[in-house]
Amino acid sequence: MAFKTNNLSVLAYANGFTLWHYKTTDTKAVTMASTYFADMSKVINANDFIFINASDQSVIAAVSAVTDTAVTLVAM
Repeated sequence: MAFKTNNLSVLAYANGFTLWHYKTTDTKAVTMASTYFADMSKVINANDFIFINASDQSVIAAVSAVTDTAVTLVAM
C-alpha cells in the first residue's frame, strides 16, 4: 500500500509541536520506513509525535529527523 493523506490528522498543536494520528491497512514495518511519510515532509517536523494504527500493531512514533525526501521515525 502507500501513504494516504486523508488518513493523517492533527490531534493537537502548540508551540510548534504537533501530535498526529494516522490509521492505515499497511503494517507497522511499512509505515516506519523513512520514505513512507515523505510526502508530508513540509508539515511534519522533527520532535513531532505520530500515533500510528497499523494493520498489525499500533505504535507511538517520535519524528527524529525530516528532509525533503524522508521523515525518520523512532518507535517509543
